[in-house]
Amino acid sequence: MKFPRIFTLSVLLSLLAPAIAADGPGLTVNAYGRGHVSLNGKWSAIPDLYDQGRRMEVYKNRTPQGNTDFYEYSFDTGCLRLDVPGDWNSQTPELKYYEGTVWYARPFEARAIPGRRSVLHFAGVSYRATVYLNGNEIASHEGSFTPFEVDVTDFLSSDGKNFLVVEANNRRTPDAIPAEAFDWWNYGGITRDVLLLDLPERHVSDYTVRLAPGTSDIVEAEVVLSKPEGGVPVDVAIPSLKSKVALTTDTDGRATGRFRAKGLKLWAPGAPVLYDVVVASPADTVTERIGFRTLGVDGTKILVNGRPEFMRSISFHEEIPQRRGRACTMQDAVQLVGEAEALGVNMIRTAHYPQNEHIVRLAEERGILLWEEIPVWQGISFTDSATLAKAQRMMTEMITRDKNRCAVAFWSVANETRPSPERDRFVKALIDTVRALDSSRLVTAAFDNIGYDKKSGTFTGADNIPSLLDVVAVNKYMGWYAPWPLDPEKCVWDFASGKPLLISEFGGEALYGQSGSEDIASSWSEEYQERLYRDNLAMMSRIPNLAGISPWVLYDFRSPFRFHPLNQEGWNRKGLVGDRGDRKKAWHVMHDFYMSKKNGAQ
Repeated sequence: MKFPRIFTLSVLLSLLAPAIAADGPGLTVNAYGRGHVSLNGKWSAIPDLYDQGRRMEVYKNRTPQGNTDFYEYSFDTGCLRLDVPGDWNSQTPELKYYEGTVWYARPFEARAIPGRRSVLHFAGVSYRATVYLNGNEIASHEGSFTPFEVDVTDFLSSDGKNFLVVEANNRRTPDAIPAEAFDWWNYGGITRDVLLLDLPERHVSDYTVRLAPGTSDIVEAEVVLSKPEGGVPVDVAIPSLKSKVALTTDTDGRATGRFRAKGLKLWAPGAPVLYDVVVASPADTVTERIGFRTLGVDGTKILVNGRPEFMRSISFHEEIPQRRGRACTMQDAVQLVGEAEALGVNMIRTAHYPQNEHIVRLAEERGILLWEEIPVWQGISFTDSATLAKAQRMMTEMITRDKNRCAVAFWSVANETRPSPERDRFVKALIDTVRALDSSRLVTAAFDNIGYDKKSGTFTGADNIPSLLDVVAVNKYMGWYAPWPLDPEKCVWDFASGKPLLISEFGGEALYGQSGSEDIASSWSEEYQERLYRDNLAMMSRIPNLAGISPWVLYDFRSPFRFHPLNQEGWNRKGLVGDRGDRKKAWHVMHDFYMSKKNGAQ
C-alpha cells in the first residue's frame, strides 16, 4: 500500500532538525495533547541593548561566593518581571519601541526519570531564541511564529532544581522573515506558551490522520515513533465509530495504513464535526480531536466536501488592540475568533504569519476554514539561499504543527511579492516544498501587481507564479491606494482566468467615530470607508472567477510606520472594528453582504 506524498514530511524534518534545535528532536505533533507542565508565568528579565550578556555569561546565573566576587547582573533582585507568554513591548512603557535582546530566566523543578524523556516545547519566541539550561546552551531557533523544542533530559540537574534562560532578540535584519520593514508591530519576547513535555522513551512523535484522496469514509494514517524500530504494533482508532486499524512499524519506526470509518460525518464550514482519534503504541497513547473533509477546485470554484463554497473571509493580526499587545491566551482567541464569527465569515486568513494554536483550534471548533501563511511579505532577500532555506523550514514547522487541523484549507507561500527571476525561483521552491509535505490542501499566494490596462479596458497583470497555484489571490485597494479609472460597476477583470480568484485584501482607513465626506479619502471618515466598501463589492460582482473575498482587516492594529499625527498615531486604521472594540459603519456593510451570501444570494 503506497502513499506517494503524505509521508515525505518526516524525512524532510529530519534534514531540517539541526536548524530547529541543537541536538534535539523535530517537533512533537500535538504538544498540547501530551503530558506536560506549563512553564508560563512571571519570568525574570534583563534588557541587553548592546548584546553584552553572552560575554558576561549571564546564562550561567552565577552569584558571589567570596568577598571579592561580583557580577554585573542578577536575575534574583532588581530586574524586570515579565509575563510569559507575552510581548515585552506592552508590559512596560520603556520597552514599547525596544528592538534588541532581552534575557528571560526562571527556575523549575524536574529530574531525569528512567524510561522517560523531558522535552522543552516553545510555541513561539520573537524573533531569535537561544536556550540555556543550567548554564549550557542547548537550542536555537529563528522565526517568531512557529514552534521549536529540544530534549533536555540529559541536561536536567540531578537534584531536580533547574534554571532556564532564554535569550530573545527581535532586531530586524535584511535576511529575516519578515525582513526590515513590515506593516505591523515588531513585538519581541516569549510570546507563546512554554511547555515541559513528559514523554515515554519510545513515544509517538508524529502522526497524520486524514481522509484518503477521493473517498468520504476511508481514513489513511501514518504514525512515526521517536526511535527507529521495526515490528512495533501501533493502533489508530476512532472509538465513537468503533473503527480502527492495527499497524506495525517498519525499521524506520514508521507505520502506515488505511481503514474504513463507517458512519463518518464530514467537517464542514458552519457544521464542524470532530472525533476523538486515539493513536496508541505499547509505550504511548495520544488522543486528539480531528475532523475529516475534502478540498478541491472545479474550474473557478472552490469545493469543500464536493460542494462549491464561496469564501466569506476576514484577516486579523495576532493582537488584542485594547491591550496593545500580542494575543497569546485562549481568552484572546475567543475575542478574535468571536468577532470574526459575528461578522459572518466561513474563513479566516491568519495574516501574515501562523498564529497561535489557541486561535487555530478554536476556529476549527467553530467551523471556520483557515488560510495560513509564513511572513514572506514584500522585501524578502530572494537572492539569498540561506533565506530560502529559512523560509522552507518555517513552512515545514507550520505544516507539521497544523497538518491534522481539517480547518486549514490553504497554505499560502507569499504576500505582495513583485515578479523577478529571483523571486520566481524562491516562491516556486516554496510551492514545491508545500506540495511535497502536504498534497491534501490548496496552495495559494497573494499578489498586488494587478493594475488597470487602458488599452484592453481590464484589470490584469503579468506574473509567472499564478499558473503554479491552485487558488490565486489579489490584494487591491481601489479607492484608497489606487484611484477608480471608471465607475466600479463598469470595471472588468481578466486575471488568473480559469482558476478560483480570491480578493484577499481591500479596504481603506477610517478613524472610529469620525464623520466626514463619503467622497474625500482625506476625511479619514467612517462614511468614506463605508462607501469604499460598497464600491468595491460592486466591482467584485463583475469578476468572473471570483471565489471569495477577505477585507483588510478585522481590527485596527499597531504599526510604527503609520505616521499621521491625528488619524493614525502609530495605528493602521483599516479595521472594521476600532482599537477599542467599536464596530465601524463598514462592518455592517460586510456583515449584511456575508449574511446574504450565507443565505444563498448570488
